[in-house]
Order: sequence, then C-alpha cells, then structure tokens
Amino acid sequence: MIETIVLDVGETITRDDRYWASWADWLDIPRHTLSALVGAVVAQGRDNADALRLVRPGIDVAAERAAMEAAGRGERLDERDLYDDVWPALTALRDLGVRVVVAGNQTARAGELLRALGLPADLIATSEEWGVAKPQPEFFERVLEAAQAGPSRTVYVGDHPANDIIPAKAAGLRAAHIRRGPWGHLWADDPEVAAAADWRVDRLTELTAIITD
Repeated sequence: MIETIVLDVGETITRDDRYWASWADWLDIPRHTLSALVGAVVAQGRDNADALRLVRPGIDVAAERAAMEAAGRGERLDERDLYDDVWPALTALRDLGVRVVVAGNQTARAGELLRALGLPADLIATSEEWGVAKPQPEFFERVLEAAQAGPSRTVYVGDHPANDIIPAKAAGLRAAHIRRGPWGHLWADDPEVAAAADWRVDRLTELTAIITD
C-alpha cells in the first residue's frame, strides 16, 4: 500500500513556459531561440542552465537571477503555471488518505510562491530550502524524512530520468515517470527509464490508481 506520493515541481506540476520566457526577455533574445537551446541541451543530457551559458558564455546564473529580482523581474509563479490536473489529482490523493509532498530542484522563492497557492499538499519544499539538490542521495534522504513512510511505501513522481527516476530508485523509493515536458517526452521510451520506473503515466490523475499496488 502506497502511503505517500512525492511530486517533482518543474514539468511535473508546473509548466516552465513563463520561466524560460522571462529569461529570454531578460537576456534580450527571442523566446523561441532560448526554447530551442533548452531542447538541445535536454537532448544532450546536459543541465538545462547550459542553455543560458550558450547564450551568454560565463554567465553567473545565481547573480543574474538576483539582478532580475532586484529589477522587479524575478521569479513569478501562480495558478496559470500549474498543469490542469494538479488540483484534481492532489485533492483526490488527499481524499484517499495519501500523504502528498511536493519537492523539487527549485529556489526558496519558488517554494514560497507554491505554498501561497494553497495547494492540497501536506508539505512543499525546494532544494534551495533543504540545501541539497537532486540527484544527490541526500536529497532523497530528505524526501524520505518528509514522506513519513518507508521507501517501499513512497512514490516519487517526476519527468527527468537522471534527476528523478533513477536516483529515487537508487534510494529505495518507488518511482513514477510522467510523460510531460521536454524531458518526459524525450526519454519516455528509453529502456533505462522503462526498467527503472514502477509506473509510467501521462497525467497526475492516474496516480490514484497506483496507491494499492
């Protein structure tokens, strides 16, 4: 019996459209150019921040993000950024008695913005708040602490093989790969992903069907 479901953030519960659009506008390049570069680094298995480094070699991403914030053009996240299945899926899981945790590689500011939405989740946390990021094993140790359930009774849901599915399985958790966003679509049929994922879903509302497995 699954007791806790932990969900990644970017391209699992939130769309990254506005995030990358804001970077493109800040760097004064066409939005489609940055989108294409994000796709290119995804296909190469690289960090998505490498797309910014291709546009501006030597960029200090953290410093640039702080400059955006200071200029009033910092991180924004609201209901428009959520996938349409988030509220019904999380609500249904809570109604079934499942503990719902949201935890991903995000800034502390993103954590504040997500919590402000009042999502039906028992806990929302980010890598910056925890001081450790995926795919480090320590991140998944924190996930298990937050889950308040054993690893075999905890499912980590995410789109990214290297950051979500494979390290979650290495930590002993069960894993659900969602076919969503560039990573989710590109790697959906990869044999390593197929072997590692306990479930593969297209929508978060499918998660209610797995909790008794």
